[in-house]
Amino acid sequence: DMWIRGRSRLLDFYSDDIQKKIDHEIRMRDGACKLLAACSQKDQALEAAKSLQTCSTRIMAYMSELQRMKEAQVMQKVTRRSSDAGPMDDRLPCKGKVAISDLRIPLMWKDTEYFKNKGELHRCAVFCLLQLGEEIFDTDMVIVDRTLTDICFDNTIVFTEASPGFELRVELYSCCSEDDYSAGSTPRKLASKLSSSLGRSAGKKLRAAMEPGPCSPVSNGGGAPLLLPVPSVPGPKYHLLAHTTLSLSHVQDSFRTHDLIISGNEECSYWLPLYGSMCCRLAAQPHCMTQQMMSGCLKTRCKKTSLFK
Repeated sequence: DMWIRGRSRLLDFYSDDIQKKIDHEIRMRDGACKLLAACSQKDQALEAAKSLQTCSTRIMAYMSELQRMKEAQVMQKVTRRSSDAGPMDDRLPCKGKVAISDLRIPLMWKDTEYFKNKGELHRCAVFCLLQLGEEIFDTDMVIVDRTLTDICFDNTIVFTEASPGFELRVELYSCCSEDDYSAGSTPRKLASKLSSSLGRSAGKKLRAAMEPGPCSPVSNGGGAPLLLPVPSVPGPKYHLLAHTTLSLSHVQDSFRTHDLIISGNEECSYWLPLYGSMCCRLAAQPHCMTQQMMSGCLKTRCKKTSLFK
């Protein structure tokens, strides 16, 4: 069947494109991993960790999409479409653009923290990941403390391939920014202290063994970690703090409020006192409003009618 063969070739093309995207994000992730291990400034480390989180999320989304395409190819080989159904693409509604902007997340500080400025100053770095299908975008990173009443993201994000049944997932990630995130700071400090007590020769060997590798802050010639059990990637870690999902029913002309599902609690170092809602503008525009969907000649046939009866 020509339609099935054409559909299969189209899926092969998209599969190759998705695979290229996966390879690109893997290279980006490796670069972020190396950058994170080499960072000496807190802001640099937080930005590198943000890039690492974004790349990892994109890789997972692309792999899921690739798996879905593989399953679709298998299904086409074992099933045939109904002869009178017609090409499926001709009967599907067109896709469109979805834009989200003016993202605001209100905070609910205790009176003693906000008005009286008492208690320990808690500061976190936050950003949002927004996913619609295989399209994933991140916002700018914002540093949040008790001087802010709202987390504000000024980015306007546009998704270009949204179907009418789209689901836009918004995820808020947070990381405590008060720790020292310089590259291998803790192992290096320990090595410095040990070297002074072990002597110059032994201390020099110890410091060399504890120098961070590309993706490991404490390595021993590429072998097992020396002395300290550390994560494979040093530096800050972002954690999912809250999320929500928006759909076509949430599209409005005005600024609207949506409920958040909160993942963390007060015991977490990355915790922020969220009010439990998110405000934003969500707009959608079908491609048929701005693009030509169909062209050609239209033939009509009119019945001849008498002017006199």
